[in-house]
Amino acid sequence: MSQPGEIWVERSACWSSSHDSPAPCDRSICARGIEPMQEAAKNILLVLVTLFPIVDPLGGSPFFLALTREYSPEARKALSWRIAVNSFFLLVVTYFVGTYVLAFFGISLPVVQIGGGLIVIATGWALLKQRDDEKQDVQKTVQPEDTIRRAFYPLTMPLTVGPASISAAITLGANAAHHHAYHPLTILAALIGLALIAISILLCYGFADRLARILGATGMLVITQLSSFLLVCIGVQIAWNGIKALLESLTLHIG
Repeated sequence: MSQPGEIWVERSACWSSSHDSPAPCDRSICARGIEPMQEAAKNILLVLVTLFPIVDPLGGSPFFLALTREYSPEARKALSWRIAVNSFFLLVVTYFVGTYVLAFFGISLPVVQIGGGLIVIATGWALLKQRDDEKQDVQKTVQPEDTIRRAFYPLTMPLTVGPASISAAITLGANAAHHHAYHPLTILAALIGLALIAISILLCYGFADRLARILGATGMLVITQLSSFLLVCIGVQIAWNGIKALLESLTLHIG
């Protein structure tokens, strides 16, 4: 059994002569407790820095306006809420299980890029070819339940969370699983980062109608046509990225 003097020596070894500051051994314990929090903060920033420029809700708001031109402001706000929720769950599923789902079905990321690119091209082309009288007819016949049908396709997938966002989320999830094996703090950090992305989508899409009021009818027509053309260009670029990756893999196999 330890004597009182020995116990005092053991305790005093962890404290300096000053009562205000802990000894190095106590600092190492504090550092080990801070390190997981620092890693969690790094993971949140990594998710935001990687996905926010790709999702680009600010740049996507004109596309959202172009595709919801016939909706009332109330329906547009409800739609932006649904898109934000859909985007959050889609990114969460992609982040945590995307790699396993694609491997299960034998689908590669370049194939996802090609398919998503073709959908974006078709959507942009349809907007370019749509006449003003057709838009007015749609505006007269649109029903509130249409917001539910269009919330996921095409507004969430692929226009908001497209192939590039899915590829980035899959890469982030695979990297997190490799380095941290889905530690609880890692999971929480990923959920917080993805929730912040969804909130940014909600804010940018929810207040897109104010942009329409500021620009007026002529300005909105210009943005609509330009956004439709850019959609076609973005779809071509996404599809080309997938085709180029497939061609590169083909040359590697042949070589």
